[in-house]
Amino acid sequence: MHHLEKLQVAVFLVIGVMATLPCSVVAADRPNILWITSEDNGSQLGAYGDKFATTPNLDRLAERGLRYLNAWSTAPVCAPARTTIISGVYPPSTGAQHMRSMTSLPAFMQMYPQLLRKQGYYCTNNSKEDYNLRKVGTVWDDSSRKAHWRNRAAGQPFFAIFNHTVCHESKIRTRPHKQIHDPALVRVPAYHPDTPEVRQDWAQYYDIVSQMDQLVGNNLRELEDAGLAEDTIIFYYGDHGSGMPRSKRWTYNSGLNVPLIVSIPDKWKHLRPAEYEEGAATDRLVGFIDLAPTLLSLIGVEPPKWMQGAAFFGVHEAAPRMYNFGFRGRMDERYDMVRSVRDKRYIYVRNYMPHKIYGQYIAYMFKTPTTRVWRELYDAGKLEPPRTFFWETKPAEELYDLQADPDEVNNLVDSSEHRGVLLKLRAAQREWALEIRDLGFLPEGEMHSLSADQTPYELGHDPHRYPLEKIMAAAEQAAAFDDESLAAVRKALVDPESAVRYWGAMGLLIRKADDDLSQRALAKALNDDSPYVRILAAQALGQYGDASHLAEVNKVLIDAANPQLQGIYVAMLALNAIDALGNGAKSLADSIGKLPDSTPGFDRRLRNYIPNLKNKILADFE
Repeated sequence: MHHLEKLQVAVFLVIGVMATLPCSVVAADRPNILWITSEDNGSQLGAYGDKFATTPNLDRLAERGLRYLNAWSTAPVCAPARTTIISGVYPPSTGAQHMRSMTSLPAFMQMYPQLLRKQGYYCTNNSKEDYNLRKVGTVWDDSSRKAHWRNRAAGQPFFAIFNHTVCHESKIRTRPHKQIHDPALVRVPAYHPDTPEVRQDWAQYYDIVSQMDQLVGNNLRELEDAGLAEDTIIFYYGDHGSGMPRSKRWTYNSGLNVPLIVSIPDKWKHLRPAEYEEGAATDRLVGFIDLAPTLLSLIGVEPPKWMQGAAFFGVHEAAPRMYNFGFRGRMDERYDMVRSVRDKRYIYVRNYMPHKIYGQYIAYMFKTPTTRVWRELYDAGKLEPPRTFFWETKPAEELYDLQADPDEVNNLVDSSEHRGVLLKLRAAQREWALEIRDLGFLPEGEMHSLSADQTPYELGHDPHRYPLEKIMAAAEQAAAFDDESLAAVRKALVDPESAVRYWGAMGLLIRKADDDLSQRALAKALNDDSPYVRILAAQALGQYGDASHLAEVNKVLIDAANPQLQGIYVAMLALNAIDALGNGAKSLADSIGKLPDSTPGFDRRLRNYIPNLKNKILADFE
């Protein structure tokens, strides 16, 4: 064979081999991507202007990167927040909004590491997952404490996560502790009481953030020592606000705003957003919902249409959006439903269950000294507003000016000057719920039972099976307090749609409805086909009806509280209702003590919730 012919054959063979490989394996124009994440810390970093913080490694990263000032975690607690990231879909749209619940994605969706792996990336997670979505197929090349980018094939691009737990909520209360930051110099937020316990917890929080910063430094040095710094785009972010009460678990900016620092080396400067300058900050609204689309954009892949976020830089960068959205569902053993939205200045909060206090008793949260002393001071009558608010019921709506009131304690919802802002953000929240087909308007157990033959996402997107507009209208009327809405709430209680009846019962509970018409409607609802309607009707009658209903109320609730007979979601709702009745349910003490703690086949991440509720109820009876 002629020399030129041999060369041509060789070239064709190489091209043929290349064509069979994922393009990123052979391409030199795709970056490595390193994610460094930390748990339970907000923007209390030196790079974000906090002079009390000691975070030199993150400060240096920010000096060569871009800081996002308005980044939201979407959920103020770990599992739903991580679920947002892994899917690129809002959890209320997939039915995964409740803390440590479990559901499935539709078959046409995949978790983002699967999409990266298809492009030849070596994907590792070290090591927390904690998703509320089932994994199908191979998601990670390695997800373990040994997972590391160095284990990839030679020349293979990587996507690697290192997640640091040293600053988790549980570390705030670890004693003994060697104090580094002086408690006397701590800034106590306007909503917290200024006590030694609170100051120590806040100072210890700053201490563990400093420990986290040292671990970040190790991750960065490791990359530099391997000579990969110029080939690698680095993200750092916290997974939601601080682990202090009224940050973690709450959909205020204090619970949702996270630090997000992105460093893009000169080699990849064509992927930078327009606002990128070393050491700069941007007020662009971004969030966890945008991380998966942004990853795909960085490697030149257009994000799939089903992803609900948008890339904020890279080849497929989208236009900036006007709002960030947040949500709160069940937190451990306590039910709630809150939605929030912010623009660059204001935050709006919609409380769909305003009869519940902010600081519902969650066993895990009450291990923190701040939580306990705060509650003790409130019970002793030693607090003044705004420090009292956390232990009181909520308004249906809240509006805060984040520039003038960063602690979010001055509710502007009744301010005529801010009426236009209120209407704008209220409409934005409603439009978002309709757009994503928010499943939070269904009782948790009903969402699962109705979607037994499909996924919750598919249920939510079927307007015949899930008439969201009608159900949402009932939920909005439930928390309104005018006479016209009261008539609508009573009417909802006899609607053919069980979720509408659920909000009808909720509305009478919210109003403490003790008028004769409402009491008769609730008494009839004790025989409703839906256990969720029966439970709320029983709670409303037990709390606000006359004693003649108490025996029937208690029977409805204790029958529903058995997780082996009714399922864990019905049982949790029933036990929450019994807890709300207080001594009105004391005759149930023996029966409650005998209830099983679980149901066969339940998710073990829920294992403490029934025992926590039982223990709290029985302790209060003593």
